[in-house]
Amino acid sequence: MIKVVGLGPGAIGSLTIETVEILKAGKKIYLRTEKHPTVEYLKTLSIKFETYDHRYEENNNFDDIYKAIAEDLIQKHETYGDIIYGVPGNPLVAETSVKLLLKLCEENNIDIEILPAVSFIDAVIQSLKLDPIEGLKIIDAFDIKNQVLDKRVGLLITQVYNKSIATDVKLALLEYYKDDMEIYFVRAAGVKGLENTRNIKLYELDRQEDIDYLTSIYMPKELEAAVDFYDLLAVMNILRGENGCAWDKEQTHESLKKCLIEECYEVLEAIDHKDEDEIIEELGDVLLQVVFHAQIGKDEGYFNINDIIKGITNKMIKRHPHIFKIPESKDSKGVLESWENIKMEEKGFTNYTDTLKHVPKNLPGLMRAHKVQEKASKIGFDFDSVEPAMEKVLEELQEVKDVYKGKNRAKILEEVGDLVFSTVNVARLLDTDPEFAVNYTIDKFIKRFQYIEENASSRNIDLGNMSLAEMDILWNESKS
Repeated sequence: MIKVVGLGPGAIGSLTIETVEILKAGKKIYLRTEKHPTVEYLKTLSIKFETYDHRYEENNNFDDIYKAIAEDLIQKHETYGDIIYGVPGNPLVAETSVKLLLKLCEENNIDIEILPAVSFIDAVIQSLKLDPIEGLKIIDAFDIKNQVLDKRVGLLITQVYNKSIATDVKLALLEYYKDDMEIYFVRAAGVKGLENTRNIKLYELDRQEDIDYLTSIYMPKELEAAVDFYDLLAVMNILRGENGCAWDKEQTHESLKKCLIEECYEVLEAIDHKDEDEIIEELGDVLLQVVFHAQIGKDEGYFNINDIIKGITNKMIKRHPHIFKIPESKDSKGVLESWENIKMEEKGFTNYTDTLKHVPKNLPGLMRAHKVQEKASKIGFDFDSVEPAMEKVLEELQEVKDVYKGKNRAKILEEVGDLVFSTVNVARLLDTDPEFAVNYTIDKFIKRFQYIEENASSRNIDLGNMSLAEMDILWNESKS
């Protein structure tokens, strides 16, 4: 039998009579650490014990320490039979070594008994006069980077052992909370003479001189502490609600199509401007469109934001098997090939033509042409070099010349389309984005046109009254 007892948060009064009697009668007693206020009292009772403090010097991280302790306790049980293991607080609250020990005992068919105790959480609640029913989330400082922070509940962060860990905790919290938010620094909760609870600013956390193994941090519930994704969902729910905005309530998936396209292009422009504030704003507008469509789906009873998030999360995991299933090193080219193969399987494509048809028709023409050509090239349907692609442009240009004077508008449309499509091929083979290239030329055209207009204006000449020859002279000037 392995008996696990809790030593409480540190005050002698928190020790249960049962725990004291078990320790007095025990022959083989092991404590996770001697660094606990209650241990001094145990010494006065002449209770003999060994500790695992040496493990903290032998291992590099706490996971290894707790694993080594649990495994050693199993060995001690095999050697001595009944043993007692004592830990700070309550054995079942934030005590990783006990969790691992429970698992090992189950695997080895060893009887284990857990004796309840007052936990440090009880002491913190008492110290801060908290009612946990109002919402309390408890997380380990070592695991804070894997946790979802939420201003809607109080947050108790345990095991803030030193300034280095306090810095890690602070940086994680600053990604969500305001830097000047008032928080509670709690040290030695429940231990008379040592207990110290005080308000500090979040940014001051790792500047406290008395941080040690008895330190916890409490972030109070504060709805104004941050603005998060759920706030955006709530705003959209209000706007589409009974007393919401008339315009927002009228919108449909179809009516918002143009808005989504426009917002995406505004993000691209912000990226071109290299303006971070503008990028943040425009990405927010794109996110709003996603939330808007999610709210419409929810209102109509077909889907909600969770369905969207679940779908894309599962897709990213499935399309990255080299990361999430069988880890392997792949370069960008290999990743893209794998992505396309998985996509074909997901979509149920039975042939290569299906992949071409899947390129959205709502894409700008140059972009759609580029994507279709790119997909066809992956199975070898492509020019060997750019030179024959250039010859194809000249061939298509001649075909436009052959028909442009005729009255067959459909034929003219077809030949002009062939010419543009061939030009995109040249751009692709030169590793140039045709959309970027044409926009570059448009900007250049506007700049030269501006030169013409400004020169005409400086001469008090109305641009509309200038001849083409006069404008052409200024146009040529603008090139230099």
